[in-house]
Amino acid sequence: MAQQFLTRSFADGARKGPTLPQRIILAEGWTRRAIAFAAGAVGALALAPLDLAPAMLVTMCVSVWLLDGSASARGAGGLSYLAGSMRRAAGAGWWLGFGYFLAGLWWLGAAMLVEPDQFAWALPLAVIGAPAVLALFPALGFALARALWSGGSARIFALAAGLGASEFLRGHILTGFPWNDFGMALAAIPFLDQTAAIVGLHGLDILAVILFAAPATLVDGPRRLTPAVIVALVLAIGMAGYGALRLGAGKTEYVEGVKLRLMQPNLPQDAKFKPENGPAIVSRYLELSDRAVAPGRSGVADATHLIWPESAFPFILSRDPEALARIAATMRGAVLLTGAARAEEDARREDGKRRTKIFNSILAVQGGRIVAAYDKTHLVPFGEYLPFSKLLAPLNVSQLVPGTWDEGTGPRRLAAPGLPLAAPLVCYEAIFPGETVEPAGERPQWLLNVTNDGWFGMTSGPYQHFAQARLRSIEEGLPLARVANTGISAIVDPYGRVLHRLPLGVDGVIDARLPRATDAPPFAAHPFRWTSTLWFFTIIFALFGRFRGLAGSTSGRMGAR
Repeated sequence: MAQQFLTRSFADGARKGPTLPQRIILAEGWTRRAIAFAAGAVGALALAPLDLAPAMLVTMCVSVWLLDGSASARGAGGLSYLAGSMRRAAGAGWWLGFGYFLAGLWWLGAAMLVEPDQFAWALPLAVIGAPAVLALFPALGFALARALWSGGSARIFALAAGLGASEFLRGHILTGFPWNDFGMALAAIPFLDQTAAIVGLHGLDILAVILFAAPATLVDGPRRLTPAVIVALVLAIGMAGYGALRLGAGKTEYVEGVKLRLMQPNLPQDAKFKPENGPAIVSRYLELSDRAVAPGRSGVADATHLIWPESAFPFILSRDPEALARIAATMRGAVLLTGAARAEEDARREDGKRRTKIFNSILAVQGGRIVAAYDKTHLVPFGEYLPFSKLLAPLNVSQLVPGTWDEGTGPRRLAAPGLPLAAPLVCYEAIFPGETVEPAGERPQWLLNVTNDGWFGMTSGPYQHFAQARLRSIEEGLPLARVANTGISAIVDPYGRVLHRLPLGVDGVIDARLPRATDAPPFAAHPFRWTSTLWFFTIIFALFGRFRGLAGSTSGRMGAR
């Protein structure tokens, strides 16, 4: 067990002085908390836009040593010992998670400064409060891991099982927030990212922990490969081989007769919700959309379909015939797909009056008429709706996006003229694995993601958002057309290869063909089946090590008698 490593460490330390792992294991108080916090913060370097995957080695190896040092002072066994150890582990997990989310989500504060007169007060809540709450999930993962903890290589699987479970819960509890999962460290590694086609993001969470934590076992004994390292090497080689074969066989093909133009306007965020700016915004969109970007090109006349970003207008488009007429005149027969607010009269009555529902939608516009629509079904908490509104409303707390936004009822598909069936994703909806495509009905042939990442300025947030949307293409085997107000707009093929891209902070257009979908990969065909299978075997390996360790301890005590 880990105690054997500690005993050996003390003996070595007496001769040579304590090593770094030994110092981490033996750390107490604020030193232990600082180590956990720093290790978590370093792990955020593995995320977009830096994508320094080796940084996750630090986070996961330190996690193993912190859990090794979580033994309770209350005796050598029994429930009180287990409970004390789990509490110490949870404390270390919270500090590690706090450092990870603080370093990875600091950009949330930028949204509070778009209208500082209204929301600057919430800056500490976004920058510090949100990471503090999210850190509860790694704390739970560490506690679960400690309950399964044992010596040697098996403890790596205990950590993978614990953090795998807590990351899955983070993606689903209270509508979920699967942003910056630990598995995203693998999402930018060529070939390894293709494993998402089998196990999805939450499967990558488990695999990332195994791959990045396994080197921590190299200090357990003589300098040789441990079983955990061997398993990690086999997994990495297998994942890379699968990715190379999948990408090598996957040729990008295109839908006949579809020519897309994606328009990224790069508007200041504070201008987008002012109604008086409406005519100027429409003029800006139309001018940019019809811009000729190369000799021999004729602007929107060369396209069959034009796509604009989320929340494109500071008014209800269906109630503005002048704007619709201007769009129709510029489009010259092309179909417009645009983010926009949509109004609908609610048959229900409140206080004797009929209520108008307002949705965050994607509209298909042809010939000056709205011919198809999709209403966002997964709203952003505190952004588009106020959780616990009855408690918070008396405190004058409101959501960031002005107005009252209603939740759409689906289905998640959009049939626009001249296009294959699309799976529409408005902004935040692109981060949820297994939820981007309706499980019943005809399978969509592409993902349409419109977003407004202008809330977050020139920070890492838009890069992280794009990385997650790209991973949905790999999981579902569907190409992605993504249009943002100010980056990152792109065309991605069904293998996650970025074919065209507009960077953050610029205006411009992309002219591109629409890639064809692949056959449904394993994750798309059976979401979470292989993820749950992977987690099941991970916990079996952890339990095997746990019970073998307990059996060894019992036989040792009996032999001593």
